Amino acid sequence: MVQNLGNHLIVEMYDCCPVIINDAERVESCLQQAVKLSGAHMVQSVIHHFNPHGVSGVIVIEESHFSVHTWPEYGYCALDIFTCGTEVDYYTALDYLKGAFQSEHISVSEVKRGILDLPVKLLHKPEAAEKQHETVNS
Repeated sequence: MVQNLGNHLIVEMYDCCPVIINDAERVESCLQQAVKLSGAHMVQSVIHHFNPHGVSGVIVIEESHFSVHTWPEYGYCALDIFTCGTEVDYYTALDYLKGAFQSEHISVSEVKRGILDLPVKLLHKPEAAEKQHETVNS
């Protein structure tokens, strides 16, 4: 049974509001809200503002991460949303961020990560996987 461990959205956002995507606190707040809307569980947020402009950051979530890098001088934002499991609604997060950054155009590539051909259904929590392994080997 062919399955994947995660989904990775690679997002190009064009014609974003330069003021918004150059404000580290606002970018962080938007990413945190996107995580919340997606149903993911935030672990830690790290955001950095470059001089004279640009913001990079990552929000580590229990399911993987949301990351961003902005070029306000070009109105451009690179965004990655990488999630494991099936519970995170990453497209709701993406729609929210498109509006929050006032992006006029986006390009999205979706990559399935960790494509595996296994005889059992993938479980994304270690304790559940251990129980499944014990059942199969009993």
